[in-house]
Amino acid sequence: MSLRLRLLLTLVPLFIVGLVVADFGTFTALQSFLVSRTDTQLFAGHPALAGALQGHGFGDPGGGPGVQGMPVQTWAELLDSGGNLLAGPRTLVPAGTNPDPATHPVLPTSLTLPSVEHPSYFTVAGAGTVGHYRVLLDNEGGNLLVVAIPLDDVQSTLDRLLLLEAGISGGVTILLLGATWFLVRRGLRPLQRMGATARGIVASDMSRRVEPANETTEVGRLGLALNTMLDQLEAAFAERAASEQRLRHFVSDASHELRTPLTSMRGYAELLRRNPDMSTADIVLAMRRIEDEAQRMGILVDDLLLLARLDQGRPLERMPVDLEAMVRDAVSDARVIDPHRNITARVSAPLVVIGDDARLRQALGNLLRNALVHTPAGTSVEVELRHTGDDAVLDVVDHGPGIPAGNAERIFERFYRADPGRSRDQGGSGLGLSIAAAIVGAHGGRISVHPTPSGGSTFRIELPLQAVDGDQVVDPEPVPAQADGVEA
Repeated sequence: MSLRLRLLLTLVPLFIVGLVVADFGTFTALQSFLVSRTDTQLFAGHPALAGALQGHGFGDPGGGPGVQGMPVQTWAELLDSGGNLLAGPRTLVPAGTNPDPATHPVLPTSLTLPSVEHPSYFTVAGAGTVGHYRVLLDNEGGNLLVVAIPLDDVQSTLDRLLLLEAGISGGVTILLLGATWFLVRRGLRPLQRMGATARGIVASDMSRRVEPANETTEVGRLGLALNTMLDQLEAAFAERAASEQRLRHFVSDASHELRTPLTSMRGYAELLRRNPDMSTADIVLAMRRIEDEAQRMGILVDDLLLLARLDQGRPLERMPVDLEAMVRDAVSDARVIDPHRNITARVSAPLVVIGDDARLRQALGNLLRNALVHTPAGTSVEVELRHTGDDAVLDVVDHGPGIPAGNAERIFERFYRADPGRSRDQGGSGLGLSIAAAIVGAHGGRISVHPTPSGGSTFRIELPLQAVDGDQVVDPEPVPAQADGVEA
């Protein structure tokens, strides 16, 4: 059942019930008023009627002063306490006419003499030309006075009121039904448009939005809520598509990276199998190449495993890490790797953060190795540690050729190389910077790259400074350390 029909079936019966109650109340109030007025007329005129009845002055309602103001067909009689007729019954009729003996009230067979202070009133059916009478019983000197006034005028007024109420209520009900249908349809039309738009959005275009969408009406607020939900859905679908695209690229790049050492290992193994009479030097060379390729493939697998664990949010060790000692050790290691470079460390203040010492050393080592691999021989490299606000800042500054324009935004992507033609022996697999970014992100920090003012690139790590808060929390299954992450 539609909402429109449910609203109509709910509202229209309520309106009809309200009209019926109002009509019934009006009818009852008027009936009570008219009957009360008749009772007042009976009470005011019954003494004169009793006197006229006993004095035989009953006849023309306008002829004698004792019965003036009483309506035509007023009927009266006087009984003693035993129910015997003393006077009457008499009927008021216009002058020159005779009363109809068949027209009279149909009284109960036994009438009770009321008290002097409390006359009684009741309604009875009439015979002849009068349909109903209003009857007064009064104690008249120990005798029972019965006076009855016809209620045909009262009933005629009530019948006309009933017809009038039925006509007005019927017309109002029809108008109300039409107006309600129109207003409900008009009020629900925006919801129908929203539904049609939503179906179109789901079917084809996620960029469309529903109307109206404002704070002025309930439907407008619903539109705002739907548009907010559609924004979130569109962003979620876009993120999912981008994630799927990144996953496809990642799988493709990982497969490509793994295929090269596997192909080399398979080739040397096949060479050894087909040439059992190879010289010892050739066998040693083949075995060494197989071992080198297996080691490179193992490093790549370890890097991928580390990234996967960091993506899963696996907890790292949480303990105080002395950044000054870490910087000096990293610089010393880099000097051993390339003793012909000028590699310096500048520490503004000794700083301690809460984190995984091995992982942070790996991130800084990857940045230094990146600077050593991708800058010309002899180019100086500086590592600076300083305090900025609530963060500890680590800068690895080189003075090489810098990063090509347009690559800074993607430099931390996995398997990304700024120079696609670069050999893997020179540049590695393209995971070093992505590993560094993942490690820094797992510590709640940020990593970025900026141009060095004098030429080159500055890689910056920002880590939040935290107080040591109680016992150290250690990852129950620590991620294996990786010392040779390399990046483009």
